Amino acid sequence: MPPRSRKGYDFSDAAHEIIGACVRVHRALGPGFREVIYQRALALELQASGLEFAREEWISLTYQGKTIGRHRVDFIIQDIMVEVKATSELKPENFVQTTSYLKASGYRLGLLVNFGREKVEVHRLLWDGHRPAHDGGS
Repeated sequence: MPPRSRKGYDFSDAAHEIIGACVRVHRALGPGFREVIYQRALALELQASGLEFAREEWISLTYQGKTIGRHRVDFIIQDIMVEVKATSELKPENFVQTTSYLKASGYRLGLLVNFGREKVEVHRLLWDGHRPAHDGGS
């Protein structure tokens, strides 16, 4: 059985490992740094965890089966897209942007991670091919 969040959502083992890595980075650094600092630290933590990942990965955006552009996402870890933020408060456009990337790229699961608060904030975003779903965050 896959790990479950406190709110009862299923997570893949990889998602569980990614969230754990994010928590470890935040415990060590705390809030207050630029996104790139958290990205670098998370890359080190993912390496230490043995997870294969690509950082600042270009993904193709498609429309009607044709590539219409590319966008660079912070991390692709197995089949999970991870967007890193370092802000005092996530805005609705952060969720819209991440969901749009999921929809256009074909990835099903995205994690929107905010290191800019006292406690790391992780939101699980799903794209099922028809509509987005959001778990409300940790």
